[in-house]
Amino acid sequence: MHEHVIIDSPIGPLTLVAARGMLTGLYLDAPRSGSARHEPGAAVLGAPGDPASKPFSAAAAQLAAYFAGRRTEFSLPLAPAGTQFQRRVWAGLREIPYGETWSYGQLASKIGNPTAARAVGLANGRNPIAVVIPCHRVIGSDGSLTGYGGGLDRKRYLLDLEANIRQRQ
Repeated sequence: MHEHVIIDSPIGPLTLVAARGMLTGLYLDAPRSGSARHEPGAAVLGAPGDPASKPFSAAAAQLAAYFAGRRTEFSLPLAPAGTQFQRRVWAGLREIPYGETWSYGQLASKIGNPTAARAVGLANGRNPIAVVIPCHRVIGSDGSLTGYGGGLDRKRYLLDLEANIRQRQ
């Protein structure tokens, strides 16, 4: 059974979703820039949960530390639902170093599918655990910011946050 809680963050409310003690979703509220996003349905969100229970309390604490610049990696139990290919892409996203960006083509190569940049982009857009699985670290091959489910302003915020913290380290 899924449960959810909503926490505040510098990029707006974050909806955390969990089942059986594992984080299954982290969704941003409607994007400020009007970009498309994959809205979770009631079945995905489940009932309201207890913010003090695991993994919600751990996720909230780690996200607060991330936004404060004190955490560069997450160690949370994750269970993103998706196809085998999507899960491979999402695992690849977790390999992108903090404060760095990869193109869709680079990510496709890293997961062993160098000609699948378009499919990687689609899987990236379906990432159900934003921020923790850092889909914001993927950019266009020309270095441009490309679509982000939470809006390009949030993507820029996350990339700038990481770049600034990395420079100070």
